[in-house]
Amino acid sequence: MSSSDGTGATSDAARRQRRRSNTLLLILAVGFFIFGAAAGALYYVLGPVTLRIAVGPPGSDDHKVIQAAAEAFASESRTLRLSLITTDGAVEALGLLGAGKAHLAVGRGDLEMPADAQTVAIVRKNFVVLWSPSGLAGKNSKRKPAAKIKEIADLAGHRVGVIGRTPANAALLRVILSACGVEADKVAITQFGTDQIEQLARDPTLDAFIAVGPLDSKITSDAIAATARARGDPKFLAIDASEAIALKHPRYESEEIPPSVFNTNPAWPDDKVETVSVSHLIMAQKTLSETTVAAFFRQLLAVRQVIVRRVPGVAHITKPDTDKDAELPVHRGAAAVIDGTERTFLDRYGDYFWFALLLLSGVGSVAAWLRHYLNRDERDENTGHRNRIQAMVSGVRTAESNQQLLAMQREVDAIISETLECYDDGAIEEEELAAFGLVLDLFNHAVVERRATLQAGPPEPVRGAAAGRGLT
Repeated sequence: MSSSDGTGATSDAARRQRRRSNTLLLILAVGFFIFGAAAGALYYVLGPVTLRIAVGPPGSDDHKVIQAAAEAFASESRTLRLSLITTDGAVEALGLLGAGKAHLAVGRGDLEMPADAQTVAIVRKNFVVLWSPSGLAGKNSKRKPAAKIKEIADLAGHRVGVIGRTPANAALLRVILSACGVEADKVAITQFGTDQIEQLARDPTLDAFIAVGPLDSKITSDAIAATARARGDPKFLAIDASEAIALKHPRYESEEIPPSVFNTNPAWPDDKVETVSVSHLIMAQKTLSETTVAAFFRQLLAVRQVIVRRVPGVAHITKPDTDKDAELPVHRGAAAVIDGTERTFLDRYGDYFWFALLLLSGVGSVAAWLRHYLNRDERDENTGHRNRIQAMVSGVRTAESNQQLLAMQREVDAIISETLECYDDGAIEEEELAAFGLVLDLFNHAVVERRATLQAGPPEPVRGAAAGRGLT
């Protein structure tokens, strides 16, 4: 019996050791998993974000600006990167934005925009410059020749050369003609590429010219100078209906061309000229994160001087108008930076902290349940030990010698040792230990009473049994 008890105790101890090791390994695995998840989440939050921006065509001013911005972001920003998607033009770039294949896109403000597109920044503002040649003076003529076309109303029945092959420039010219009372069908339009300035200047069929670009654009200045050499001094045509155009078409703005902006001697123009402008914009998806757009806009403003130095005369990055009645709404991320309402770190991530606390609480509950589940065998053994001691109480009351009591006490001591180990390991709770203590007290009282009885003397024999022995 002692051998079997010893073997059983050894087996139980080995089994508990294996369970303890498995529990420790499981806790370590869960800990590593939580650590890995937290590290991954931290890397995702703090790691650089790459934004895909569509722009085109290759070699255009917009493409040069965004390429310079991408290089500046790569060297200046630790949180944002720009990945260029080169397209055939602004229409294709906006199409990629609408299809969700790009986070950002660069397009002209008078183009058709995707339904969920919102403004982030103004890349530059393009001014409409309309002029007609005055003609070259004869060798013996002392009088300065006068331009045949002195105002936009005189363009009817004439041909206008448009610099830039984008359909948007021709469409804008038609809007201007209609607003100024000229039937657009009566004005012939010929478009030239930006690399065909000399060809445009020498074309005798052209009676006027139009360029759409920044006031310090080299293309516009070169075109005016080329036409002046070939056809005489320019006569700049004012768009008197600029305010009406801006009211009817909110994506255009009424502007003025300051004097001497294209040349100082002679002054081109010699006085301010009323015109209209249209902006080239960086657009974003409405669903793009407010935090991401705010970081992009803030970084773009931080590096705009670097961009201007890399592409002079092209980049004029400014803040958009945050007026709620604007034709193209401003993205909430850029508006928050402009209006100073950007949320703080706690405002943005406070909910995540609360969620993390709830998650940790849930993980703790799951871990407690898992620990309780893994220790179910130890609890069953503890229940079995308790029942065993309770059953031994009856044996104590009928024990015939102190040796039997001592043997049962040794067995109970072994059970107590195992129970305390289970309690130390967390396999059983205090309530279960208290119930075990009640049974143990009952056993101890039974031992004390039985030992006192044995020490008092042998029990009185039963009379019937004594008479039977006497008769025998």
